[in-house]
Amino acid sequence: MTKKKKESNETINDVLSEEIEIPLEEQLFGKNPKRTQLLRDLWFDQVAEQLDEEKDMPDEAKRELLFLMTANAVLDMVMDSVPEEMAADLSYFIDNMMAMAAVNQKYDVDILEACHETISKVKREEYATDEEFEAAVTDKEEKWWITGKQLLGGRSPNDAVAETLSKYGLNR
Repeated sequence: MTKKKKESNETINDVLSEEIEIPLEEQLFGKNPKRTQLLRDLWFDQVAEQLDEEKDMPDEAKRELLFLMTANAVLDMVMDSVPEEMAADLSYFIDNMMAMAAVNQKYDVDILEACHETISKVKREEYATDEEFEAAVTDKEEKWWITGKQLLGGRSPNDAVAETLSKYGLNR
């Protein structure tokens, strides 16, 4: 007599739809080392094989090609991961974050932190309503982004980011 396996009524859709309580910071950034290992398992052997075929390529060029191929594959995966109606916004945000990172590197600053420092000086108790306070914060932030800053060689943060986007052809 053969024993029957106990059947579960749970489907893969049930498992995938279960809400897992993971702190946002952990989900977004804490898992990146594990994601990196997964990407290594997905692509490293193929990329290394391609690079090994480039016999006449100098080692420095191979390392750069390795980086470019990997970064391009990650960006392709990220763009494919969102619904089409969100993809344009995602690409815009990624472009701007990369441009801000380049500005930060060029001027040895953190423009998001500098902006936060400025708007955090707006005090809630100085405004009669939440709406007035929020309007003041928004106004301060908008002005911050369009006003020249000494820490950026006199450029406004918006101009510095726009120049970087233009340099890489990401403003079109």
